[in-house]
Amino acid sequence: MKKQLLLFAFSAMALTSCKDDNIEAYELEMMSGDWKISKIQTISGKDNKTVLKTETPSECEAKNILYFRTDYYTSNTFYSAVGLECQLAGKTEGKYTYTEESKLLSIKNDNDTERLYRVEVLTSQDLKLAQLFAASDLNNDGTDDLIYVTYKR
Repeated sequence: MKKQLLLFAFSAMALTSCKDDNIEAYELEMMSGDWKISKIQTISGKDNKTVLKTETPSECEAKNILYFRTDYYTSNTFYSAVGLECQLAGKTEGKYTYTEESKLLSIKNDNDTERLYRVEVLTSQDLKLAQLFAASDLNNDGTDDLIYVTYKR
């Protein structure tokens, strides 16, 4: 009986002391692949609810692709209008880090500064990021407003 109790105690301790690394791997897998911007919203920094501005991408911007791989590689392919056509305007590549516990995403493209985001929504079809850099006060209320970028597959 003591052996069974001891075995149970060690099993319980082992199960509760292990961090579940599978959650982060699962979220990295969900993040992997191509993402396209569906909207950009500026939300009041005072209440984090009031929508101050909503932008939808232009026809060319809608072709932009943000790409992630599970080996922490990222790229951004972007298009611009040339006359009446959308043409490839460039591609940036770099590395990213992601912390499942804090939901912080850091993207460092080659020859660029690091940019921090907080992952607000991550599903197989939706990715919503809160931009944690280049804040501004759109409604002049003395508090920096928040920019949320929503991506779709």
